Amino acid sequence: MLSPSPPMVTPPPPDRAPRAGLTGAGATAALLAVLSAVLTVLVVAEWGPLFSFDRWVAAELHRRAVAEPGVTWVNRVLTDWFWDPWTMRLLTAVAVIALWLRHERLLALWTAGTAALGAAVSQGAKAAVGRERPRWPDPVDSAHFAAFPSGHAMTAAVTCGLLLWLIRRHGAGGWPWRTAVVVAAVSVAGAGLTRLWLGVHWSADVIGGWLFGGCLVAFSVAVYGRVTLSRKP
Repeated sequence: MLSPSPPMVTPPPPDRAPRAGLTGAGATAALLAVLSAVLTVLVVAEWGPLFSFDRWVAAELHRRAVAEPGVTWVNRVLTDWFWDPWTMRLLTAVAVIALWLRHERLLALWTAGTAALGAAVSQGAKAAVGRERPRWPDPVDSAHFAAFPSGHAMTAAVTCGLLLWLIRRHGAGGWPWRTAVVVAAVSVAGAGLTRLWLGVHWSADVIGGWLFGGCLVAFSVAVYGRVTLSRKP
């Protein structure tokens, strides 16, 4: 008597979530890269409407900064201590050390490399574009190097973007995740807006910093995902 054939087992469908996430990060990187390039071209070409808007925003904020010294002092403290690029880099360094101690060596090196690349891109773009900063007869603050893109805005975007990515990778959810998102959003926005209030950047510089930083993080996340997927057996 013939025994019945064993039932065919259908293999489980492949996990498409990681690939979908990579596609999303790659698409975000591409979009931000295009926007960054367009803005850079407009700044280099000294496009009239953009420069007129920059001058109008700068003049209005500088007038208020001079008239409200208390608010200006708060902005200076925030930009020099809380959202300063070196403060942001220190936060990244803490995250890198924590990852290293957890034996996540590749992720630690990747995070450090992305932050370093961000600093290099910022300085390289400043040197290449060479845009002058606003000049005032009665300045409330001072800054060095060229204006575009804003180093404060870009460093905050890179740091906060990387930290949110790492927090999410390690399973954060619920109110801790929402709190992290709010703190990151306030930090990225504040890092740029304080520079505008203090009259050391044009609005396009800050927007450029946000775009460059977001593009770099999205690109880094997408490439890291590809690398780790290719390493899986």
